[in-house]
Amino acid sequence: MMWNPYENLPRAASFKVTSQDVRDGEKMHEAQVSGIFGAGGQDISPALSWSGFPDGTKSFVVTMFDPDAPTVSGFWHWAVVDIPGNVTKLPTAAGDERGSGLPAGAFQLPNDARMARYIGAAPPSGTGRHRYILAVHAVDTESLGIDQQATPAFLGFNLLGHTLGRAFITAWYEQPAK
Repeated sequence: MMWNPYENLPRAASFKVTSQDVRDGEKMHEAQVSGIFGAGGQDISPALSWSGFPDGTKSFVVTMFDPDAPTVSGFWHWAVVDIPGNVTKLPTAAGDERGSGLPAGAFQLPNDARMARYIGAAPPSGTGRHRYILAVHAVDTESLGIDQQATPAFLGFNLLGHTLGRAFITAWYEQPAK
């Protein structure tokens, strides 16, 4: 049985997230795979669009997490905080190093590589198929009030008690053994 970290969190309403770049249950495309970590991709964050979120939503958080990384804590690839509640999509490449596609007020936290940007899938060779959980969190406050240098784990802690709903796309990627 594969571990899903979201099963350990308090329940929240579900809503819908879609993407033209990444599909639930399917292999990630080269554009969303990492070039920075040598997996042959382009590190382009996927377009995301969401709807049906709970009433009272005042902002959103978007994250991408690999629970199958060969660490005791998984690997955070992307975290976007304080997306205004009237924004219901992010364009392809919003997560570049400048966050150029992010709406005003939103910002990216440093991921587990300590880069405040999207880093694509890059499982170590021979470690099998890894899941990449893209999550959109509906939040009950306009800002979580966290520092721009906070970790995604600290973000997760601050989402406790503020998350009204969550929507997921889980894609996968695997590098062949060398």
